Amino acid sequence: MSSIKRELVLSFFLGGLVVVGALAWGNPYTADASGVAIAQTQDKPAQPQDQPKAATFTGTIVQDGDQFLLKDTAGQTYRLDDQDSAKPFAGKTVKVIGQLDEDAKLIHVVSIEPLAA
Repeated sequence: MSSIKRELVLSFFLGGLVVVGALAWGNPYTADASGVAIAQTQDKPAQPQDQPKAATFTGTIVQDGDQFLLKDTAGQTYRLDDQDSAKPFAGKTVKVIGQLDEDAKLIHVVSIEPLAA
């Protein structure tokens, strides 16, 4: 009977150590907005998988009312999300680097540079 008590006490003690160790180690999961647990990764910050790559667009900066647009050689016009960067290039041929939102025909501008004539 005493050996059973000793084994039982030892089992509770070891089980307690396992629980304390697990709590000290930390939770490897976090909950997302829906409450579903997802594994944490420490390699690099998460980035959207479908983020478009920056592309180069060439054309002329034209003014339409108070907005500056990029008009390419095919006659297509694209709105620019950075009006302050576009303003100094009004009427000039430029190279715009940015991401295109095709649905809105909007370029998210990374940079604008004059194109050598």
